[in-house]
Amino acid sequence: MLTTSAIDTVVRAALDEDAPWGDLTSEMLIPEDAVATAQLVAREPGVFSGGAVFDAAFRLVDPRITVRLLARDGSTFAAGDLLAEASGPARGILQAERIGLNFVQRMSGIATLTARYVAEVAGTNARIVDTRKTTPGLRAFERQAVRDGGGHNHRFSLSDAVMAKDNHLAVLSAGGTDLTEALRAVRAKLSHTTHFEVEVDTLEQIEPVLAAGIDTIMLDNFDQGDLREGVRRIAGRAIVEASGGVSLQTVKRIAESGVDVISVGALTHSVRSLDLGLDVVILPEAVFPTA
Repeated sequence: MLTTSAIDTVVRAALDEDAPWGDLTSEMLIPEDAVATAQLVAREPGVFSGGAVFDAAFRLVDPRITVRLLARDGSTFAAGDLLAEASGPARGILQAERIGLNFVQRMSGIATLTARYVAEVAGTNARIVDTRKTTPGLRAFERQAVRDGGGHNHRFSLSDAVMAKDNHLAVLSAGGTDLTEALRAVRAKLSHTTHFEVEVDTLEQIEPVLAAGIDTIMLDNFDQGDLREGVRRIAGRAIVEASGGVSLQTVKRIAESGVDVISVGALTHSVRSLDLGLDVVILPEAVFPTA
């Protein structure tokens, strides 16, 4: 999903927002021929994500800037580690630094938090997945960061799968529609390659949903006892997803109920950007080489 085109579109928009008519401060203070190196340094441990995005911020400001990535996406690092360097015209580095840093801090924060959730469910059959609770316009970036942290992606958009949630079922119920028959009618219209998921919030809904041949059943906001009972009733006839009330304190217990998938909105909607620093060091050369 995170193609060069997708990266450039988002990063270019961010750069335009940050310097719509140029970087006035750097243009006034910094000689046009000055060069510098900016070093990306970790101020706390974590999991790295967003190397290509960091690179794009500098490349799109000035293609003469070269970025050397010293950490790969998905790798762990310690406080004090040097993660990347950007070298070239100082004005361009100063203009791009905040945008490059903003993206890599957020993506590394998501990757780091995801890795903590993944570690909590180690030894179970559950996989950690994200949700559509992403920052508008940044979904591809944030979903890549989840993968870098060892997690998995849910459907990317509303166009990717059929997922009937509580509000869909409420509309059907208000119209007096039989749930099983309504779901079977949808299944009959779908391609064999299209995944079909239904969210339930009571144990009593499970059998009517299973009768329609659903691929995944989401048990939403079930307590531990009902999760185990839901897994028992489904008995391998569908993938079982747990959602709601998931935190680092609860995720292991949820995984131990036997569910296959645990969706965690907090991976993207409540994450803290990681503390990374970008320190600029002036190079010995006074003039940027033009040759």
